[in-house]
Amino acid sequence: MKEMSMEKEKIPKLIRKFAIPCVISMIVAALYNIVDQIFIGWSEAAAFGNAATNIVYPFTVISLAFALLIGDGVAALFNLSLGAKDKEKINKSIGNGLVLLIFTSIVLTFIGLVFSKQILSLFGGNPNEVECYQYSKDYLRIICYGLPFYIIGQGLNATIRSDGSPKYAMMATLIGAIANIILDPIFIFVLKMSVKGAAIATIIGQILTFMISVWYLRKPKLFKIDREAIKLDKEVCKKAISLGLASLITQLAIVIIIAVANNMVNKYGYVTLASTGKPYGVVTPLAVIGICMKVFGIVISIIVGVSLGGMPIIGYNMGAGNIKRVKETIKYILLIDVVVGCIAFILFEFFPTFIINIFGKGNSVEYLEYAKYCLNIFLGGIILTCLVKSISILLQSMGSSFKSTFLALARDVIFFVPAIVIIATISHSVVTMLISAIIADVLSFILGVILLKIELQNASVSVIK
Repeated sequence: MKEMSMEKEKIPKLIRKFAIPCVISMIVAALYNIVDQIFIGWSEAAAFGNAATNIVYPFTVISLAFALLIGDGVAALFNLSLGAKDKEKINKSIGNGLVLLIFTSIVLTFIGLVFSKQILSLFGGNPNEVECYQYSKDYLRIICYGLPFYIIGQGLNATIRSDGSPKYAMMATLIGAIANIILDPIFIFVLKMSVKGAAIATIIGQILTFMISVWYLRKPKLFKIDREAIKLDKEVCKKAISLGLASLITQLAIVIIIAVANNMVNKYGYVTLASTGKPYGVVTPLAVIGICMKVFGIVISIIVGVSLGGMPIIGYNMGAGNIKRVKETIKYILLIDVVVGCIAFILFEFFPTFIINIFGKGNSVEYLEYAKYCLNIFLGGIILTCLVKSISILLQSMGSSFKSTFLALARDVIFFVPAIVIIATISHSVVTMLISAIIADVLSFILGVILLKIELQNASVSVIK
């Protein structure tokens, strides 16, 4: 921020400087899980391993959700305080956020290790699928050991970006991901550790990201962490958490989607027949849905990265009362969302087989058939999804935590969950239930447009007064 004027620099240039490193960081973070899926898919574990990681994936997303609740909330408060030139709150927001990250990471690690059976059961783990279930237990146990490093590293990423060092934040995530990519084949194929090896490679990468992120706190640009800053302040914590709720809900919504979909698969997988006359079963849909969610995550990571890149610009200018620049920033970000969404839509609709074959060899006819349905239908509303996810973050950047949280909750919980349960229950089909995603996309897009319009009008009136 010392190198550019948040009040005068051209918006496209500002967004490029903040968003590009942020997008790379988000994509790299998403690669932690998707790389594991690819290598596991080509290992002896194959579909069983991919199904297992899909069962564990929601718990890692829960961990990320709390990291972003604190990290993004602190970053939003930091930006608003910076625009308002409130020096005391600037330091307290960062210091309090660090304490909250440490405490949260310890609690979630304890929960993951002590309640592993309950966690696997909640997210579709079935002990009757012996091989898949064993892989799930192995993967979850090892991943839990790395949770403190993962949560603190991801939470600090937003702080580092907001401090005017998006490239450093990108580097921290990138180094960890590269380590994971290099170590995955070594542990999985050379040392023949299968799913356990993928988990070990992942936490080593997370430790590297954590170390680099913590090192940054030695000499930050715009804040100072001292005893006064880390002393918990009820009002600062409350405000930061309220501003980060949208990020929490966005991630938890993914957890709910996977949990509900996985349980519907367990219920109706063996009664849904493929074109070959054979049932899809449980392992095939679990593996495919897991892969689709990871591919979906790559697209959304781009959208979230662009939106978070605009957060310092929007937050600063909201704090300074410059609504014209806020609107200009929002329009530019939404345009990028549409372009990214269109590219993703073309890939999902016309190249589903190519995408799914990246994740393993020797796939059955039923496997490929369900993968095509999943990419074509479940991700068919990707353009609208991109806009909804972005609008939720934009509302968060403007300081409207309630509208942001409500929109994030609406798409994935209020609209999607009832739709998938009702459709699956009526049709008894793990194919027909995929339509629920498109229904949720359409309804939440309409709601998002309304909420954003209201917030911009309120902001304009507030400035006039």
